[in-house]
Amino acid sequence: MTVRSQKALGSDQMWKRPVAVIGGCGFIGCNLADSLLSDGIAVLVADNLSRPGVEQNRDWLTARHGQLVEFRRTDVRNTEAIGAILADVDAVFHLAAQTAVTTSLVRPVEDFEINARGTLNVLEAARATGRQVPVIFASTNKVYGALDDVAMIECDDRFIPERSDLRTHGIDESRGLDFCTPYGCSKGVADQYVLDYARSFGVPAAVLRMSCIYGPHQFGTEDQGWVAHFLLRALVGDPITIYGNGKQVRDILHVSDAIGAYRHALGAIHEISGQAFNLGGGVNNAVSLKLLLSEICRFVGHEVSVTYADWRTGDQPYFVADTRKLQTALGWRSRVSWRDGVRQLARWLAEHRLQDPASQDRRITA
Repeated sequence: MTVRSQKALGSDQMWKRPVAVIGGCGFIGCNLADSLLSDGIAVLVADNLSRPGVEQNRDWLTARHGQLVEFRRTDVRNTEAIGAILADVDAVFHLAAQTAVTTSLVRPVEDFEINARGTLNVLEAARATGRQVPVIFASTNKVYGALDDVAMIECDDRFIPERSDLRTHGIDESRGLDFCTPYGCSKGVADQYVLDYARSFGVPAAVLRMSCIYGPHQFGTEDQGWVAHFLLRALVGDPITIYGNGKQVRDILHVSDAIGAYRHALGAIHEISGQAFNLGGGVNNAVSLKLLLSEICRFVGHEVSVTYADWRTGDQPYFVADTRKLQTALGWRSRVSWRDGVRQLARWLAEHRLQDPASQDRRITA
């Protein structure tokens, strides 16, 4: 199955040089690269291949698109290499990152070097071209901190905010930044550098602060990609550990909708430069961990063993993105409902990620 994004603004733009996708072998990066390549846009994929399994995504892109895609094994911490890559591209999607809060707590210096210093390297390389090279940066809802001051009502299967406006629309960009955990700090620093390079140096740049994205080509683990992780464990009958009480709420967004937002942002970069936008599934795709697990059990046709552990540092009881700013600026809307999207991902994972051939015959029942 191929992820095709909604048609993006500027998709018919003629690019003289390739578009760079840094972190292009990762989950979102390879889907974004595939979307661009499918429209005949040459793409330079840069990735250090540090995450286990991402070579599969690289090989998939190469097999599908041949010479239209160029791959370079490069680390964002390598200033010279990043400069060489950006010297001859027309635009940059920067998705390379250390993505796990847990890892940042163990190796905070490495987390900073990749997320903060690596982003600064990308921005400096774009500035050094002397051209108006757009930079679209993948940020995170973690820049808003743990949201400890947002009063919650605890229901049977979820948390909901006491404030009615937050229940109706979610968290918007007027929310003050409150970096929490080394990961939140490093991504928050990068987020702010991207916005300031637009102001201070005129680099056309914008930030998308993502909620939970899921879909094909995701490598789900306990630390990152939890929707795919839950599905993979359920498909093979393994137990799942929930950190906290499972009533945490997230607005999950299918990757095809996320790719649509990234491409819309590039198409309108000169109108939105210097701005940050929340990107998530919104209130219509808000789901608690408990509810998602209940639906997964229905999809796979059997119960899943669940154990509970202590809350993780900085975990937000509730985050739902208010995407009205993005909708107004770009005309973007999420289109894939969370139930349909999770069911599609379950089928994709059963076909492409399970190593036991017999397990691929497990029936997705809904």
